[in-house]
Amino acid sequence: MKKVVNPMALSPIPELITTETNTTIKKVQPSKTYKFDFDTGEMKGYIDGIEAVKQYVRKSLSTPRFRYLIYTDQYGSELEDLIGQDVPHELVDAEVPRLIEEAISYDDRIRTVLNFSISRKGDALYATFEVDTVDGRIEQEVKV
Repeated sequence: MKKVVNPMALSPIPELITTETNTTIKKVQPSKTYKFDFDTGEMKGYIDGIEAVKQYVRKSLSTPRFRYLIYTDQYGSELEDLIGQDVPHELVDAEVPRLIEEAISYDDRIRTVLNFSISRKGDALYATFEVDTVDGRIEQEVKV
């Protein structure tokens, strides 16, 4: 460990900064956000941590990518593009995990998406998967 005096300190008292050599420190931004009630469309209080990640995943997967100018090109999913397409089930089964992973991988709280399970009930397709986050692992389901 190496101690360095900060030459840019605003006070005349020397400030010591501790740095470690050959180490990259990545700060994860706080995840406190408004709690969105998906049933009523209202904001109700605040959430943080794993609950905020769950909300991000659900909101990101239910928002079509490129449709709303308020969101960047990285936000949202392209799952809606699969609806009504005349493609074999095998192709859809391969595309759904890729599209889900692509939609939520931009968030730095998400490490990886794994354990996909795809099932069908009538015309609906359900994808169940796990999301490994910095706060723990969560299970999610999306209906396409």
